[in-house]
Amino acid sequence: MQDATPGANADMIRPGEGRLTHAPADHPSVRRAKVGVLVANLGTPDHYDYWSMRRYLSEFLSDRRVIDYPRWKWQPLLQLIVLSKRPFSSGANYKLIWNHDKDESPLMTITRDQTAALRETLTARYGDQVMVDFCMRYGNPSTASKVRAMVDAGCEKILFFPLYPHYAGATSATANDAFFSALTKEKRQPAARTVPEYFDHPLYIEALAQSVERAWAGLREKPDVLVASYHGMPKRYLMAGDPYHCQCQKTTRLLRERLGWDKAMIHTSFQSVFGPEEWLQPYTVKHVAELAKAGKKRIAVIAPAFSADCIETLEEINGEIREAFIHAGGESFTYIPCLNDDAAHIAALTEVIGQNLAGWLG
Repeated sequence: MQDATPGANADMIRPGEGRLTHAPADHPSVRRAKVGVLVANLGTPDHYDYWSMRRYLSEFLSDRRVIDYPRWKWQPLLQLIVLSKRPFSSGANYKLIWNHDKDESPLMTITRDQTAALRETLTARYGDQVMVDFCMRYGNPSTASKVRAMVDAGCEKILFFPLYPHYAGATSATANDAFFSALTKEKRQPAARTVPEYFDHPLYIEALAQSVERAWAGLREKPDVLVASYHGMPKRYLMAGDPYHCQCQKTTRLLRERLGWDKAMIHTSFQSVFGPEEWLQPYTVKHVAELAKAGKKRIAVIAPAFSADCIETLEEINGEIREAFIHAGGESFTYIPCLNDDAAHIAALTEVIGQNLAGWLG
């Protein structure tokens, strides 16, 4: 019965029938083998109403990779205090940026568009041997549901790609955790690979540089400073060995070198501080105010750690951080959008995926 093994060579399957040539008549059908490429982003609430926000925030803030306080201490505080108030404020912020035409968050819209673009480029390269889809670490579509769909579709190998240029325990690692957990539920477990961080990949740096150059070309008065604002994390994560901070610094340096600018033209800062402990500094919201007070009246802000625009960029940077700069005396604030489904970004992601498919697909 070796020929009837579900993992048998695809040539053993009769074209169009999904049945192995030498299998008995009652053998279950076997799909032609494929390789799955599953890209993952952080996640999004299903809507901005209270209960949708509460479900999403509860899942997100219960992740030990995100908040690593002891459960006995954190969960009562989260469930009784944080989740009684924060869904209202977060929901109001999501409402400001919501894609009302499609009734979904911008992150969902953009991730779907990125996936469609990647599907096109990868199909052009590999044909129907590859299946491309996306999932979210928190909310829907879940990682487990997409792994299940890929296995059902005949994917005997899956390449899992967290769309985070920089590695962090609270982003890349927890996305991988969800992927590995999903694999434990599969009877016929596919071979699996995960894509590592790509913060210094030449095509990623090139895509960032091109986005800056487009922004500069469209401005009559050029900014005095470009602020590269990265998502923050507690400083103790850095001290415990998380490489995120160092990778962010290197991205800024490589971007500066590609643009041919001196060090004073690009600053690195960190946003989205949560809780009372010290996070990576300087904090973007404070740093832009300090720039304005120091006479830097025109600035631009880019968010290299985000592969797609989301609540942290569209509302926090273009809202709270912009207001802090203007309130401190700034005059011109330019937000440079994330790379999203820009052609140069898709080319970079396609190249990263191709490098990680080596040995699986030609």
